[in-house]
Amino acid sequence: MDLNIVSLKTKRQLCKLEGISKSATIATVKELFEKKNPRYYQSRQSFRLNPKAKSLKDSDIVATMNLDVDNTLYFKDLGPQIAWATVFLLEYAGPLVLYLVFYFRFPFIYGDEFTFKPSSEWVVRVAALCHSFHYVKRLFETKFIHRFSHGTMPIRNLFKNSSYYWTFGALISYFINHPKYTVASYGESQIMLGLGIFVFCELGNFSIHYYFRNLRPAGTTRRQIPKASTNPFTWLFSFVSCPNYTYEVGIWIGFAIMTQTAVALLFAICGCLQMTQWALGKHRNYRREFSDYPRSRKAIVPFLL
Repeated sequence: MDLNIVSLKTKRQLCKLEGISKSATIATVKELFEKKNPRYYQSRQSFRLNPKAKSLKDSDIVATMNLDVDNTLYFKDLGPQIAWATVFLLEYAGPLVLYLVFYFRFPFIYGDEFTFKPSSEWVVRVAALCHSFHYVKRLFETKFIHRFSHGTMPIRNLFKNSSYYWTFGALISYFINHPKYTVASYGESQIMLGLGIFVFCELGNFSIHYYFRNLRPAGTTRRQIPKASTNPFTWLFSFVSCPNYTYEVGIWIGFAIMTQTAVALLFAICGCLQMTQWALGKHRNYRREFSDYPRSRKAIVPFLL
């Protein structure tokens, strides 16, 4: 059979792929399309049955698709791509380095009299350790723990995501390491409470990421219902679909309590709003995909949301 490839944007025919087997997959279609249009490498391609439909999966088979009488597929250019892992590594390296620039008080930040003279407040040193640990953990997870279901993302996301993490990393560090920084209102008890929440949630977050790694076999996109295991930190699966996000929000709430800075609290709020949106989407997908998915679970906040 022949497939007519039409631009989703202009609705003009781009090419015709001839002699396509009905048992061929979209991955095969992408390979053949790339031969005719080398600039559109496979990770840059998206095909749809109609302009308003969702992108077809690489595993979708031509024979099972409800093609129109002209056997038309609509092509969308996803733009230049970059590996997910590369994006994450750059996202997380930025705030790690920037925070330490302010912590060590590099020249031209707070004035010559404070250059390379870190604060003597112990909570400032603890905050630097916590912040650095968090992003070192993220870099480690990106390199050795995470298994990405998609190999690439649009390169424009690199600048959007990096600007978010880098800007907040710099702002948080600027105020915590400022010579006029004042410690938490309730002193050591407040600091230890925040530190305790931070450490607990870091352990929980890592436990969930490690659990997800083992849940998806290497080299596959197989999906299963996540369930509580013998690790106590995974028991949160009994209440929410995305405990990794729950713990992540807890990390930054703990950090904000410990340092008592408005910008750290703002970062926690912004992160919470974004992760809530992601969690709700994943929660809906779980319920749609698995008929036996636990109906009592919420998305990110136990019993509430």
